[in-house]
Amino acid sequence: MKTMTTLLAATALAGAAGAASAETWDMPLAYAATNFHSEVAANFATCVTEATGGDLEIVTHPSGSLFGGAEIKRAVMTGQANIGERLMSAHENENPLYGVDSIPFLVSSFEEHEKLWDVAEPYVTEALAEDNLHYLYSVPWPPQGLYMNKPITSISELKGVKFRSYSTATAKMAEMTGALPVQVEAAELSQALATGVAESFISSGATGFDRKVWEHLSNFYEVDAWLPRNAVFVNKDAWEGLSDETRTALTDCAGKAAEEGLQTSMDYTQTTVDALKDNGMTVERASDAMMAELREMGEVMTQDWLAKAGPDGQAIIDAYRGE
Repeated sequence: MKTMTTLLAATALAGAAGAASAETWDMPLAYAATNFHSEVAANFATCVTEATGGDLEIVTHPSGSLFGGAEIKRAVMTGQANIGERLMSAHENENPLYGVDSIPFLVSSFEEHEKLWDVAEPYVTEALAEDNLHYLYSVPWPPQGLYMNKPITSISELKGVKFRSYSTATAKMAEMTGALPVQVEAAELSQALATGVAESFISSGATGFDRKVWEHLSNFYEVDAWLPRNAVFVNKDAWEGLSDETRTALTDCAGKAAEEGLQTSMDYTQTTVDALKDNGMTVERASDAMMAELREMGEVMTQDWLAKAGPDGQAIIDAYRGE
């Protein structure tokens, strides 16, 4: 009997120790649960939980329900959350390198974008490390198009229009066209359009589909302006506190998430554009004249970005262009 009692006590202690060693990380996401970025993140979280045998469970919180989009990066930096996902170009004002994926018309296809990211990723990883963040993976959005509440033939027709901005690049583009930039997170976009706070914006077909913008806007112009990325990162102190086995599991799952996210984004591009059309929006390529205006703006903005990004920025652009 004593032996059995001792065995039961030992088993209970072992179980308690195992429970104590398990961790749960909350992962704030800015986009709806049905957005493909959120779905990839949810699959990543499941992968980590399974790969660690439950020693590390990651729980996603979409739609800005835990922290709003603008709050996520700082929340992870300061340890309020151990892991999170954020649109990197939204933080270009903190470090120009975070905006490398949103230089207008530097790239206009997935192939071009992946070539650029192969060059830029180590620089962005280092910049995140300086902000107490360990970079895990990132996923590109589909190419960005222009949403309007009326047909237009020239960028000059944006003058005076309330233009939703979500990054330095979109705010700068608004200013250059004479539009009025209004900072609006994706989770707040539907309300902003419904109340007239915003009348136009530039984003992917995925955002328009997620927010059902056909309820408020009439036109989508395919301009393929850039392909911004959402990055997933971990608080560096939390990362360093993990076992080698857990870090390996996170890294392996991150690699799978990056591959899944890229393929999903590519597949999703036409699907969402078709959905805009099916729901009554006029979808068309921008005219040659409008594209010429946009590319001219893009070249100005590229030079502006290079002036801010310094030698690292120049090295990225030169390597991408093969110069």
